Order: sequence, then C-alpha cells, then structure tokens
Amino acid sequence: MIFPLVWRILPGPTALKVLELLVLLAAVVFALFTWVFPWIAADILPPPDGTVDAPHSP
Repeated sequence: MIFPLVWRILPGPTALKVLELLVLLAAVVFALFTWVFPWIAADILPPPDGTVDAPHSP
C-alpha cells in the first residue's frame, strides 16, 4: 500500500507527519482542480450542447 510507504518516508514525529500529509493532500487536490479536471473537461469530454429553445411569441 502507498500510505505506509509515505508514512515511513516523511520525517519527524507523528504530529508533524500528520501535518505534512494534510499539506500533501491539499496540494494534490489543488493540482487536480487547477490542471487535471479542466484538462479532462476541455479535451476529453464532449462539448455541452449550447442550444437553447427560444420562447414562442403568440
């Protein structure tokens, strides 16, 4: 598993390791929302259907 490997690599006591893991998790989430998800939405997913029905006037 990846978590025990990361836990062993991080320096410091337990409290510092927890803080470091939270910072790493925040960085990964930030990177996903900044670069990965927009790239997926722009390049992989089909464009949304932009047509809107106009209301019919009597």
